[in-house]
Amino acid sequence: MAANAGQLVKDEESLSVGIKIQPLSSTPMAEHWRVDGGERQTPPSLVERLGFNEIFSLNVWRASVGELLGSAVLVFMIDTIVISTIESETKMPNLIMSVLIAITITILLLAVFPVSGGHISPLISFSAALVGLISISRATIYILAQCLGAVLGALALKAVVSSTIEQSFSLGGCTLTVIAPGPNGPVTIGLETSQALWLEIICSFVFLFASIWMAYDHRQAKTLGLFKVFAIVGTVLGLLVFVSTTVTAKKGYAGAGMNPARCLGPAIVRGGHLWNGHWVFWAGPAIACAVFYLYTKIIPRQHFHANGYKHDFFDVLKALLGSNGGQR
Repeated sequence: MAANAGQLVKDEESLSVGIKIQPLSSTPMAEHWRVDGGERQTPPSLVERLGFNEIFSLNVWRASVGELLGSAVLVFMIDTIVISTIESETKMPNLIMSVLIAITITILLLAVFPVSGGHISPLISFSAALVGLISISRATIYILAQCLGAVLGALALKAVVSSTIEQSFSLGGCTLTVIAPGPNGPVTIGLETSQALWLEIICSFVFLFASIWMAYDHRQAKTLGLFKVFAIVGTVLGLLVFVSTTVTAKKGYAGAGMNPARCLGPAIVRGGHLWNGHWVFWAGPAIACAVFYLYTKIIPRQHFHANGYKHDFFDVLKALLGSNGGQR
């Protein structure tokens, strides 16, 4: 769900002779790019910014296998945790669930990071593409792999649980409402769509701001170390799960998803009411990514140290509009 995407881009942008292209920082209007060693060349082309060459890169597709398997394990483990903690009828199932999710996320990030950078969430892949740490082409491939992996994880879970548990707990999927028996017949209980959307936006942004920021910033990632960064990511995610499921106290609402692929897998496999308001679990993270990206553009440049901006959204947009500006 998170990764030191800066490291990923550093590898991606290394040339065959070991020279990495860096944008000039001396003047905001510079249209040349500096190559370590003193040489200069023109900014990357639009095709390079969009990363179209990566669509045909076997290494990128191989890396996406890590995202696929990581997402499959994520959905299987997280949904199992959701079902088991509620089924056990403990006094504080939300707290136990959040702690277990934090541990699971940390372990999965450490496992997937060496292969693909450890995104395992469209939220992270889309955010990394906007910031410019990976290309939109790579992000698209990763998101497709994550969605497919989520479906496989949901299918694996369905294969090992009884039909009663599957129906009672909606296969551990993301829900806004459920149908429950009432005194005068079945009633719909849960959270209003507008409230759920706001929770999704806020929690997704806090997740990016409070943890993923450290993974993007190579300076902080190097200082803290890989394990600490991923432990912080897992902890923040666990806290947000606890907050979103506790602050509403509404039965039928499964809490903020913060991972559209995880919500999509059970919805495809289980279907039914899981599709009710499903768009919220995509729209919320997408809006949060856009807001987070704008934040990274507003703050002083020296406070955000990420490796490479060749794929930065504003630079891509300028290239699309025919501008030669390649500089942040």
